[in-house]
Amino acid sequence: MPTPPDWPIPRQRSIIWAADLKGPNAFELLFSNLLTIGGPRGLGAVKVGMTLTERFGLSPVVKVVHDFGFLAIWDHQKAGTDIPDMGEKFAELAAEAEVDAVIIFPLTGPVTQRVWTEACMKVGVPVIIGGDMTHVGYLARDGGYIADGAPERMYGLGVDMGVRHFVVPGNKPEEVTYYREQLESWAHGGVTLYAPGFVAQGGEITEAGKVAGTRWHAIAGRGITNAEDPRAAVEELTSQLG
Repeated sequence: MPTPPDWPIPRQRSIIWAADLKGPNAFELLFSNLLTIGGPRGLGAVKVGMTLTERFGLSPVVKVVHDFGFLAIWDHQKAGTDIPDMGEKFAELAAEAEVDAVIIFPLTGPVTQRVWTEACMKVGVPVIIGGDMTHVGYLARDGGYIADGAPERMYGLGVDMGVRHFVVPGNKPEEVTYYREQLESWAHGGVTLYAPGFVAQGGEITEAGKVAGTRWHAIAGRGITNAEDPRAAVEELTSQLG
């Protein structure tokens, strides 16, 4: 059965903090500046990646996020780019750490995508599929290595496998529109989009919100982490969701 579009984040729109922290005070920031009990209004989840998990370990980081009452989305930057056989090991790590969802960018092909997705589903870990990215020089038409039609194929296979959660480039509203229309057509509605690329990467949350559909979550990292008042920054970004 497809993963419901309202899982793991129950609200329709929210801000996801990409906690790509560094330095010896990383955990202190995670504790004191943002993750106070109850948290800022509009924070739907915390996305944890290599800068935290490589320093402190996946399970301890996820425990901190959970202890403060938030969902933890593991973005292994970029998971799903290895051989198919690594999918089971990745899924086991995710399940052991009790992450609430994982992000997979299946850049090494459909066999890897299928095996990794199935492995995560088998252990009960929801999958968010990414395809297109925010930076210049990614797709072939922009001088990159990735075929122009590849993200669409990644998203399409995800839908076929029951995935209903997808990462799209929030700083490219035209692409968000195109992918949303395609995904909703393939899935007969009921998809949730996750969009990075705001603030430091130039995207406007209000613009993406006009085209992202009913259910979408804006991913913001430096715009929160580097703010003088991260809690206020989240609430300001939340006000732009529409």
